[in-house]
Amino acid sequence: MNTETIDNIKMIAETAREFAEKNIRPNIMEWDESQTFPKDLFHQLGEMGFMGIVVPEQYGGSGLGYHEYVTILDEISQVDPSIGLSVAAHNSLCTNHIYEFGNEEQRNKWLPQLASGKVIGAWGLTEHNTGSDSGGMSTTAIKDGDEWIINGAKNFITHAISGDIAVVMTRTGEIGAKNNSTAFVLEKGMPGFTSGKKENKLGMRASETAELIFDSVRVPDSHRLGEVGEGFKQAMKILDGGRISIAALSLGTARGAYKAALKYAKERHQFGKAIAEFQAINFMLADMATEIDAAELLIQRASTLKNAKQKMTKEGAMAKLYASEACVRISNNAVQIFGGYGYTKDFPAEKFYRDSKLCTIGEGTSEIQRMVIGRDITK
Repeated sequence: MNTETIDNIKMIAETAREFAEKNIRPNIMEWDESQTFPKDLFHQLGEMGFMGIVVPEQYGGSGLGYHEYVTILDEISQVDPSIGLSVAAHNSLCTNHIYEFGNEEQRNKWLPQLASGKVIGAWGLTEHNTGSDSGGMSTTAIKDGDEWIINGAKNFITHAISGDIAVVMTRTGEIGAKNNSTAFVLEKGMPGFTSGKKENKLGMRASETAELIFDSVRVPDSHRLGEVGEGFKQAMKILDGGRISIAALSLGTARGAYKAALKYAKERHQFGKAIAEFQAINFMLADMATEIDAAELLIQRASTLKNAKQKMTKEGAMAKLYASEACVRISNNAVQIFGGYGYTKDFPAEKFYRDSKLCTIGEGTSEIQRMVIGRDITK
Protein backbone atom coordinates (compact mmCIF):
# COMPACT_ATOMS: atom_id res chain seq x y z
CA MET A 1 0.00 0.00 0.00
CA ASN A 2 1.22 3.52 -0.75
CA THR A 3 1.54 6.26 1.88
CA GLU A 4 -1.74 7.91 0.89
CA THR A 5 -3.66 4.64 1.32
CA ILE A 6 -2.02 3.96 4.69
CA ASP A 7 -2.87 7.46 5.93
CA ASN A 8 -6.45 7.05 4.68
CA ILE A 9 -6.79 3.73 6.50
CA LYS A 10 -5.49 5.28 9.73
CA MET A 11 -8.07 8.04 9.47
CA ILE A 12 -10.87 5.54 8.75
CA ALA A 13 -9.76 3.38 11.69
CA GLU A 14 -9.87 6.36 14.04
CA THR A 15 -13.33 7.36 12.79
CA ALA A 16 -14.71 3.82 13.20
CA ARG A 17 -13.08 3.50 16.64
CA GLU A 18 -14.58 6.75 17.89
CA PHE A 19 -18.02 5.83 16.57
CA ALA A 20 -17.90 2.41 18.22
CA GLU A 21 -16.76 3.80 21.57
CA LYS A 22 -19.47 6.46 21.61
CA ASN A 23 -22.43 4.65 20.10
CA ILE A 24 -21.84 0.92 20.63
CA ARG A 25 -19.83 0.27 23.79
CA PRO A 26 -22.37 1.77 26.26
CA ASN A 27 -25.08 -0.59 24.95
CA ILE A 28 -23.20 -3.88 24.45
CA MET A 29 -24.63 -5.96 27.28
CA GLU A 30 -28.13 -4.45 27.07
CA TRP A 31 -28.38 -5.45 23.41
CA ASP A 32 -26.82 -8.84 24.11
CA GLU A 33 -29.08 -9.74 27.04
CA SER A 34 -32.27 -8.60 25.31
CA GLN A 35 -31.15 -9.85 21.87
CA THR A 36 -32.04 -6.45 20.45
CA PHE A 37 -31.06 -5.62 16.88
CA PRO A 38 -30.41 -1.85 17.08
CA LYS A 39 -31.77 -0.84 13.68
CA ASP A 40 -31.38 2.88 14.37
CA LEU A 41 -27.65 2.35 14.89
CA PHE A 42 -27.38 1.02 11.35
CA HIS A 43 -29.04 4.13 9.99
CA GLN A 44 -26.25 6.07 11.76
CA LEU A 45 -23.65 3.73 10.31
CA GLY A 46 -25.10 4.50 6.89
CA GLU A 47 -24.61 8.21 7.50
CA MET A 48 -20.97 7.42 8.31
CA GLY A 49 -20.61 5.64 4.96
CA PHE A 50 -20.20 2.23 6.58
CA MET A 51 -23.19 0.53 4.93
CA GLY A 52 -21.95 0.80 1.36
CA ILE A 53 -18.22 0.65 1.92
CA VAL A 54 -17.11 -0.90 -1.37
CA VAL A 55 -20.05 0.41 -3.43
CA PRO A 56 -18.92 3.04 -5.97
CA GLU A 57 -19.86 6.64 -5.26
CA GLN A 58 -22.07 6.77 -8.36
CA TYR A 59 -24.48 4.41 -6.57
CA GLY A 60 -24.34 6.27 -3.27
CA GLY A 61 -21.52 4.24 -1.72
CA SER A 62 -18.20 5.21 -0.17
CA GLY A 63 -16.17 3.82 -3.06
CA LEU A 64 -13.53 2.32 -0.79
CA GLY A 65 -11.51 -0.87 -1.19
CA TYR A 66 -11.24 -4.05 0.83
CA HIS A 67 -8.35 -2.84 3.01
CA GLU A 68 -10.58 -0.02 4.27
CA TYR A 69 -13.50 -2.44 4.59
CA VAL A 70 -11.43 -4.81 6.74
CA THR A 71 -10.30 -1.89 8.91
CA ILE A 72 -13.88 -0.79 9.63
CA LEU A 73 -15.01 -4.33 10.50
CA ASP A 74 -11.93 -4.85 12.67
CA GLU A 75 -12.51 -1.68 14.70
CA ILE A 76 -16.25 -2.25 15.20
CA SER A 77 -15.78 -5.93 16.08
CA GLN A 78 -13.19 -5.12 18.73
CA VAL A 79 -16.02 -3.40 20.59
CA ASP A 80 -19.00 -5.61 19.68
CA PRO A 81 -18.61 -8.52 17.22
CA SER A 82 -22.37 -8.83 16.77
CA ILE A 83 -22.54 -5.33 15.27
CA GLY A 84 -19.53 -6.19 13.11
CA LEU A 85 -21.35 -9.29 11.87
CA SER A 86 -24.40 -7.30 10.78
CA VAL A 87 -22.26 -4.67 9.03
CA ALA A 88 -20.46 -7.49 7.21
CA ALA A 89 -23.65 -9.29 6.16
CA HIS A 90 -25.27 -6.12 4.86
CA ASN A 91 -22.19 -5.01 2.91
CA SER A 92 -20.69 -8.20 1.52
CA LEU A 93 -23.77 -10.31 0.90
CA CYS A 94 -26.96 -8.46 -0.04
CA THR A 95 -25.47 -5.14 -1.18
CA ASN A 96 -22.46 -6.64 -2.93
CA HIS A 97 -24.58 -9.26 -4.72
CA ILE A 98 -26.72 -6.54 -6.28
CA TYR A 99 -23.63 -4.52 -7.21
CA GLU A 100 -21.76 -7.49 -8.70
CA PHE A 101 -24.62 -9.07 -10.64
CA GLY A 102 -27.34 -6.45 -11.01
CA ASN A 103 -27.88 -4.46 -14.19
CA GLU A 104 -27.69 -0.65 -14.18
CA GLU A 105 -31.41 -0.26 -13.52
CA GLN A 106 -31.23 -2.63 -10.55
CA ARG A 107 -28.09 -1.00 -9.16
CA ASN A 108 -29.63 2.46 -9.36
CA LYS A 109 -32.87 1.24 -7.80
CA TRP A 110 -31.52 -0.55 -4.72
CA LEU A 111 -27.88 0.34 -4.03
CA PRO A 112 -28.37 3.98 -2.93
CA GLN A 113 -30.96 2.87 -0.36
CA LEU A 114 -28.73 0.11 0.96
CA ALA A 115 -25.57 2.23 1.01
CA SER A 116 -27.35 4.98 2.95
CA GLY A 117 -28.40 2.55 5.67
CA LYS A 118 -32.00 3.68 5.25
CA VAL A 119 -32.85 0.10 4.36
CA ILE A 120 -31.23 -3.04 5.74
CA GLY A 121 -30.20 -5.94 3.50
CA ALA A 122 -30.54 -9.70 3.97
CA TRP A 123 -29.19 -12.59 1.88
CA GLY A 124 -30.84 -15.99 1.68
CA LEU A 125 -28.99 -19.16 0.73
CA THR A 126 -29.08 -21.57 3.71
CA GLU A 127 -32.11 -23.79 4.33
CA HIS A 128 -33.12 -26.22 7.08
CA ASN A 129 -31.93 -29.26 5.13
CA THR A 130 -29.30 -27.62 2.93
CA GLY A 131 -26.47 -25.87 4.70
CA SER A 132 -23.22 -26.62 2.93
CA ASP A 133 -25.19 -28.63 0.31
CA SER A 134 -26.85 -25.51 -1.06
CA GLY A 135 -27.18 -27.04 -4.53
CA GLY A 136 -30.05 -29.17 -3.22
CA MET A 137 -32.18 -26.28 -1.94
CA SER A 138 -35.94 -26.68 -1.65
CA THR A 139 -36.96 -23.07 -2.26
CA THR A 140 -38.29 -22.91 -5.82
CA ALA A 141 -39.10 -20.21 -8.35
CA ILE A 142 -41.50 -21.08 -11.17
CA LYS A 143 -41.99 -18.76 -14.15
CA ASP A 144 -45.52 -17.47 -14.70
CA GLY A 145 -45.68 -14.95 -17.52
CA ASP A 146 -43.60 -11.91 -16.57
CA GLU A 147 -43.44 -13.03 -12.94
CA TRP A 148 -41.93 -15.79 -10.84
CA ILE A 149 -43.74 -17.59 -8.04
CA ILE A 150 -41.41 -18.36 -5.12
CA ASN A 151 -42.18 -20.95 -2.45
CA GLY A 152 -40.03 -22.26 0.39
CA ALA A 153 -38.03 -20.98 3.35
CA LYS A 154 -34.51 -19.99 4.38
CA ASN A 155 -33.02 -20.20 7.85
CA PHE A 156 -30.10 -18.71 9.76
CA ILE A 157 -30.62 -15.50 7.80
CA THR A 158 -29.10 -12.30 9.19
CA HIS A 159 -31.70 -9.47 9.27
CA ALA A 160 -34.55 -11.79 8.24
CA ILE A 161 -37.01 -9.81 10.39
CA SER A 162 -35.63 -6.27 10.26
CA GLY A 163 -34.29 -6.37 6.72
CA ASP A 164 -36.10 -4.41 4.02
CA ILE A 165 -34.51 -6.02 0.94
CA ALA A 166 -33.35 -9.61 0.52
CA VAL A 167 -31.35 -11.31 -2.21
CA VAL A 168 -32.65 -14.87 -2.31
CA MET A 169 -31.28 -17.92 -4.09
CA THR A 170 -33.97 -20.20 -5.49
CA ARG A 171 -34.03 -23.48 -7.40
CA THR A 172 -35.26 -23.06 -10.97
CA GLY A 173 -34.22 -26.52 -12.16
CA GLU A 174 -34.25 -30.10 -10.95
CA ILE A 175 -32.41 -31.09 -7.75
CA GLY A 176 -28.86 -32.03 -8.62
CA ALA A 177 -29.05 -30.56 -12.11
CA LYS A 178 -26.34 -28.23 -13.34
CA ASN A 179 -27.11 -24.51 -13.26
CA ASN A 180 -30.35 -25.04 -11.34
CA SER A 181 -30.37 -21.87 -9.23
CA THR A 182 -31.46 -18.28 -9.85
CA ALA A 183 -31.15 -15.18 -7.63
CA PHE A 184 -33.94 -12.64 -7.04
CA VAL A 185 -34.33 -9.42 -5.08
CA LEU A 186 -37.36 -9.47 -2.80
CA GLU A 187 -38.78 -6.50 -0.92
CA LYS A 188 -40.58 -6.64 2.40
CA GLY A 189 -44.26 -6.02 1.83
CA MET A 190 -44.55 -8.38 -1.11
CA PRO A 191 -47.60 -10.60 -0.40
CA GLY A 192 -46.49 -13.96 0.99
CA PHE A 193 -42.98 -12.76 1.94
CA THR A 194 -42.68 -12.97 5.73
CA SER A 195 -40.28 -13.77 8.55
CA GLY A 196 -40.35 -16.78 10.83
CA LYS A 197 -38.64 -18.03 13.95
CA LYS A 198 -35.94 -15.84 15.47
CA GLU A 199 -32.99 -17.93 16.70
CA ASN A 200 -32.00 -17.83 20.38
CA LYS A 201 -28.23 -17.90 19.91
CA LEU A 202 -25.14 -18.60 21.98
CA GLY A 203 -23.43 -15.41 20.82
CA MET A 204 -23.71 -12.56 18.31
CA ARG A 205 -27.04 -11.93 19.97
CA ALA A 206 -27.50 -8.32 18.82
CA SER A 207 -27.21 -9.50 15.22
CA GLU A 208 -30.66 -10.76 14.31
CA THR A 209 -30.91 -14.28 12.85
CA ALA A 210 -34.24 -15.75 11.72
CA GLU A 211 -36.20 -17.51 8.96
CA LEU A 212 -37.37 -16.08 5.67
CA ILE A 213 -40.64 -17.60 4.45
CA PHE A 214 -42.01 -17.50 0.89
CA ASP A 215 -45.65 -18.45 0.35
CA SER A 216 -46.41 -18.08 -3.36
CA VAL A 217 -44.56 -14.77 -3.53
CA ARG A 218 -44.98 -13.17 -6.96
CA VAL A 219 -41.76 -11.49 -8.05
CA PRO A 220 -41.39 -9.50 -11.29
CA ASP A 221 -38.80 -10.79 -13.74
CA SER A 222 -37.14 -7.38 -13.43
CA HIS A 223 -36.08 -8.47 -9.91
CA ARG A 224 -34.03 -11.38 -11.30
CA LEU A 225 -30.26 -10.92 -10.89
CA GLY A 226 -28.33 -12.18 -13.90
CA GLU A 227 -29.40 -15.04 -16.10
CA VAL A 228 -31.63 -17.94 -15.13
CA GLY A 229 -29.51 -20.74 -13.70
CA GLU A 230 -26.60 -18.54 -12.57
CA GLY A 231 -27.66 -18.13 -8.93
CA PHE A 232 -25.38 -20.74 -7.38
CA LYS A 233 -22.35 -19.51 -9.32
CA GLN A 234 -23.13 -15.98 -8.21
CA ALA A 235 -23.46 -17.09 -4.59
CA MET A 236 -20.08 -18.82 -4.63
CA LYS A 237 -18.41 -15.67 -5.98
CA ILE A 238 -20.13 -13.57 -3.32
CA LEU A 239 -18.92 -15.98 -0.64
CA ASP A 240 -15.34 -15.50 -1.85
CA GLY A 241 -15.56 -11.88 -0.71
CA GLY A 242 -17.70 -12.87 2.25
CA ARG A 243 -14.80 -14.93 3.58
CA ILE A 244 -12.76 -11.75 3.84
CA SER A 245 -15.65 -10.26 5.82
CA ILE A 246 -15.77 -13.10 8.35
CA ALA A 247 -11.98 -13.16 8.55
CA ALA A 248 -12.06 -9.43 9.39
CA LEU A 249 -14.83 -10.05 11.92
CA SER A 250 -12.66 -12.79 13.45
CA LEU A 251 -9.67 -10.47 13.53
CA GLY A 252 -11.58 -7.76 15.39
CA THR A 253 -13.09 -10.24 17.83
CA ALA A 254 -9.67 -11.77 18.54
CA ARG A 255 -8.07 -8.37 18.95
CA GLY A 256 -10.79 -7.22 21.32
CA ALA A 257 -10.37 -10.34 23.47
CA TYR A 258 -6.57 -10.00 23.42
CA LYS A 259 -6.61 -6.33 24.41
CA ALA A 260 -8.96 -7.03 27.30
CA ALA A 261 -6.80 -9.95 28.49
CA LEU A 262 -3.55 -7.97 28.16
CA LYS A 263 -4.97 -5.05 30.16
CA TYR A 264 -6.27 -7.38 32.86
CA ALA A 265 -2.98 -9.33 33.03
CA LYS A 266 -1.06 -6.09 33.62
CA GLU A 267 -3.47 -4.93 36.33
CA ARG A 268 -4.10 -8.22 38.17
CA HIS A 269 -1.44 -8.92 40.81
CA GLN A 270 -0.67 -12.23 42.49
CA PHE A 271 2.31 -13.10 44.69
CA GLY A 272 3.48 -9.50 44.53
CA LYS A 273 3.59 -8.98 40.75
CA ALA A 274 1.35 -8.61 37.69
CA ILE A 275 0.22 -11.96 36.31
CA ALA A 276 1.48 -10.80 32.89
CA GLU A 277 4.99 -11.35 34.28
CA PHE A 278 4.38 -15.04 34.95
CA GLN A 279 5.76 -17.11 32.09
CA ALA A 280 2.57 -19.16 31.62
CA ILE A 281 0.49 -16.02 31.07
CA ASN A 282 3.27 -14.19 29.21
CA PHE A 283 3.65 -17.00 26.69
CA MET A 284 -0.11 -17.21 26.23
CA LEU A 285 -0.23 -13.49 25.42
CA ALA A 286 2.72 -13.88 23.04
CA ASP A 287 0.91 -16.62 21.11
CA MET A 288 -2.25 -14.52 20.94
CA ALA A 289 -0.38 -11.50 19.56
CA THR A 290 1.42 -13.65 16.98
CA GLU A 291 -1.76 -15.30 15.74
CA ILE A 292 -3.46 -11.92 15.38
CA ASP A 293 -0.62 -10.61 13.22
CA ALA A 294 -0.58 -13.79 11.11
CA ALA A 295 -4.34 -13.59 10.57
CA GLU A 296 -4.09 -9.93 9.56
CA LEU A 297 -1.41 -10.69 6.97
CA LEU A 298 -3.54 -13.44 5.39
CA ILE A 299 -6.52 -11.08 5.28
CA GLN A 300 -4.50 -8.27 3.71
CA ARG A 301 -3.21 -10.64 1.02
CA ALA A 302 -6.75 -11.72 0.13
CA SER A 303 -7.90 -8.08 0.18
CA THR A 304 -5.13 -7.03 -2.18
CA LEU A 305 -6.18 -9.71 -4.67
CA LYS A 306 -9.84 -8.76 -4.29
CA ASN A 307 -9.08 -5.08 -4.93
CA ALA A 308 -7.17 -6.10 -8.06
CA LYS A 309 -10.15 -8.23 -9.18
CA GLN A 310 -7.92 -11.29 -9.28
CA LYS A 311 -8.94 -14.82 -8.31
CA MET A 312 -8.67 -15.19 -4.54
CA THR A 313 -10.82 -18.21 -3.70
CA LYS A 314 -7.98 -20.08 -2.01
CA GLU A 315 -6.53 -17.00 -0.31
CA GLY A 316 -9.93 -15.94 1.01
CA ALA A 317 -10.59 -19.42 2.37
CA MET A 318 -7.15 -19.50 4.03
CA ALA A 319 -7.74 -16.12 5.66
CA LYS A 320 -11.19 -17.13 6.88
CA LEU A 321 -10.04 -20.54 8.14
CA TYR A 322 -7.01 -19.31 10.02
CA ALA A 323 -8.51 -16.08 11.40
CA SER A 324 -11.70 -17.76 12.63
CA GLU A 325 -9.97 -20.65 14.35
CA ALA A 326 -7.35 -18.33 15.85
CA CYS A 327 -10.22 -16.15 17.08
CA VAL A 328 -11.72 -19.06 19.03
CA ARG A 329 -8.33 -19.98 20.54
CA ILE A 330 -7.58 -16.39 21.51
CA SER A 331 -11.03 -15.81 23.03
CA ASN A 332 -10.72 -19.06 24.97
CA ASN A 333 -7.32 -18.02 26.31
CA ALA A 334 -8.69 -14.61 27.25
CA VAL A 335 -11.26 -16.28 29.51
CA GLN A 336 -8.47 -18.39 31.01
CA ILE A 337 -6.35 -15.33 31.78
CA PHE A 338 -9.28 -13.65 33.49
CA GLY A 339 -9.80 -16.80 35.56
CA GLY A 340 -13.05 -16.84 37.49
CA TYR A 341 -13.84 -13.30 36.40
CA GLY A 342 -13.65 -14.44 32.79
CA TYR A 343 -16.66 -16.64 33.42
CA THR A 344 -18.82 -13.70 34.52
CA LYS A 345 -20.70 -11.10 32.51
CA ASP A 346 -19.04 -8.30 34.48
CA PHE A 347 -15.97 -8.62 32.26
CA PRO A 348 -15.75 -8.66 28.44
CA ALA A 349 -13.97 -12.00 27.98
CA GLU A 350 -17.06 -14.22 28.21
CA LYS A 351 -18.88 -12.33 25.45
CA PHE A 352 -15.92 -12.45 23.08
CA TYR A 353 -15.75 -16.19 23.81
CA ARG A 354 -19.44 -16.72 22.99
CA ASP A 355 -19.28 -14.55 19.90
CA SER A 356 -16.11 -16.14 18.53
CA LYS A 357 -17.57 -19.54 17.67
CA LEU A 358 -19.85 -18.22 14.95
CA CYS A 359 -16.76 -17.21 12.95
CA THR A 360 -15.84 -20.87 12.32
CA ILE A 361 -19.37 -21.64 11.09
CA GLY A 362 -20.86 -18.65 9.25
CA GLU A 363 -20.37 -18.24 5.47
CA GLY A 364 -18.79 -21.68 5.20
CA THR A 365 -17.59 -23.87 8.05
CA SER A 366 -13.90 -24.57 8.70
CA GLU A 367 -14.40 -27.93 7.05
CA ILE A 368 -15.73 -26.30 3.88
CA GLN A 369 -12.76 -23.89 3.86
CA ARG A 370 -10.39 -26.87 4.01
CA MET A 371 -12.27 -28.45 1.10
CA VAL A 372 -11.91 -25.25 -0.93
CA ILE A 373 -8.21 -24.95 -0.14
CA GLY A 374 -7.53 -28.65 -0.71
CA ARG A 375 -9.34 -28.65 -4.05
CA ASP A 376 -7.33 -25.63 -5.20
CA ILE A 377 -3.89 -26.92 -4.24
CA THR A 378 -4.41 -30.38 -5.74
CA LYS A 379 -6.05 -29.51 -9.07
